[in-house]
Amino acid sequence: MAGRGDTYLFMVQGIAQAAQMRRHSGFLVWLVLGLIILWGGGALVHAQATRVFLNEAAGRAEGTLQLATTALDGYLERFERLPPLLARQQPILDLAEAPDDPARVDAANRFLRDVTGVLGASDIYFMDTTGLTRAASNFDLPRSFVGGNFAFRPYFSDAVASGAGSFYALGTTSRKRGYYFGAPVRNGDTLLGVVALKIDVESVEAAWSGADYHVIVTDPKGVVFLSSNPAWRFGMTRPLTSEGQDLLETTRRYADSPLFDIPLRAQTTAQGHVLWEISLSALPGAQGQGEYLLASAAMPEADWTLTVMQNTAPARAQALTFTAGAVLALALIGMMVAVVRQRRARLRDLLVMQAAAKVQLEARVAERTRELADVNEALGAEVAERRLVEVNLRRAQDDLVQAAKLAALGQMSAALGHEVNQPLGALRNYAENAVALLTRDRKAETQTALERILDMADRISAIARRLHTFGRRPGQQLGAVDVTEAIEAAQEIAGPRLRQVGATLSVDIAPGLSLVRAGPVRLQQVLVNLLTNAADAVADRAERRILLTARDEAEAVVLRVEDSGTGVPPDIALRIFDPFFSTKGVGNGLGLGLSITYNIIKDFDGAIALVPGTLGGAGFEVRLMSAPKQDLAAE
Repeated sequence: MAGRGDTYLFMVQGIAQAAQMRRHSGFLVWLVLGLIILWGGGALVHAQATRVFLNEAAGRAEGTLQLATTALDGYLERFERLPPLLARQQPILDLAEAPDDPARVDAANRFLRDVTGVLGASDIYFMDTTGLTRAASNFDLPRSFVGGNFAFRPYFSDAVASGAGSFYALGTTSRKRGYYFGAPVRNGDTLLGVVALKIDVESVEAAWSGADYHVIVTDPKGVVFLSSNPAWRFGMTRPLTSEGQDLLETTRRYADSPLFDIPLRAQTTAQGHVLWEISLSALPGAQGQGEYLLASAAMPEADWTLTVMQNTAPARAQALTFTAGAVLALALIGMMVAVVRQRRARLRDLLVMQAAAKVQLEARVAERTRELADVNEALGAEVAERRLVEVNLRRAQDDLVQAAKLAALGQMSAALGHEVNQPLGALRNYAENAVALLTRDRKAETQTALERILDMADRISAIARRLHTFGRRPGQQLGAVDVTEAIEAAQEIAGPRLRQVGATLSVDIAPGLSLVRAGPVRLQQVLVNLLTNAADAVADRAERRILLTARDEAEAVVLRVEDSGTGVPPDIALRIFDPFFSTKGVGNGLGLGLSITYNIIKDFDGAIALVPGTLGGAGFEVRLMSAPKQDLAAE
């Protein structure tokens, strides 16, 4: 049945593949045609979008130009009327009448200094008819104008000739750019000198900072005098003629500052927009290439041209984004049409192949059902085997814990024998004394000897009881355990070993200690393991001290066992709880004590960690969860 289904399916697949090859050839033709349409449409959309976004950039540039022009005109007009007023002030007139009088010079200097501070001007100074500066607001500064001759400046000659002068230039003394206003000082029709007021233009530049535009101010020769970009100052937007060079040298407009050509290429778009393409890498402190759309306005009164340079990169990026979106939309539409056509073709092929697939599927379902039944049977056997392994593993773990306890008892057998021999010897001595005293009829002393015999018997019984409890196999049920009793039992069990090595054990238990969730016998085993390990650590040390503390912390009880041994080296600290890992010599243990301790504490939902000891050696911290105060768990 399966063979017939496969043969039928192969025939149907061959027919479908032939149909797909025909569709693929037609698809390639439509793909090439679609790419041509997308390329042509994208070019048209990009050209139109570029025009639109450049027009928007030009509108923003015109708005910025209006604001900048208005602000600059207002700033200049604010100071333009001040020089004629200053020329009529009495300190200036007095100095003009007697320019060599020291008292009048001093009075004029102080007057100009005070007025400069009030008006917010950069400098104000008075020149005689020869252009020699007689008084200045900066008379007491290192670069004072006093003594300088500025007759070569147009603001001086224009003020003398026409009654008012203005000029923008780089100061030859202060080395600061400024705009100068000049007004004549007269006594009737007699010219006595010129008052000049200089304003700082750098504050104007500070207001021109923009994210995507620059503002420049050029003189009639195309030299950039003001610019929001410091790299363009004193740059020339066009070559300087010999006549312009002579004029600059005569007026010393830019002092001795070198001028340089700004590497730009100008072009005009079909909409009449002027574009500058500037190679920024040729300018000091700049890099890259920039294209700017220009919006300019003439300022005839100041003889300036203010230009806003709008960066075209955002506009071109917007145009490119819009074009990409349009092309993507066209591509998506084309893809949707292609997908619809392809889905229809695939649906036809699918209907043809479904009949053959049904035949093949029925045959394969029967085969898979048999295979799944076999796999299910194998999985069931594996699950049973794993459960048996888990039971054996748990039994082996319990046996390992019991073996470790018996090994610990074996190690302490010699010390325990010595511990029991002492009470037995004392019993014999007290018994002999009691017989002797009884024959002498000394009843009181005989009673004392008998009481001591009873004490020795109780002591031997207590040791045997602790060992019996410690050696028996514990249950797994957890309950509320008194930590104080567990510590006392552990002291008695580990006491012989501690006395054998001569160790001093200090126990510090906080009063009212909470009960913990644990098993009493297994908790005793944990404490005995930690105490015997501490005894082994201090056995060969001059100072043999062990400290056991118990404290309540939050909802837990924290036990710490510390010793004055050599401690645990950092390179083996991470392996200290691994099974069969031991730092002791051969024959001194299997390396299971701390591993078993770790697993017991884990069964208690607690934690054990190696911590720095306060006695100079190792320290082990056991954290057990507090339990409600109830009857002690029986194990």
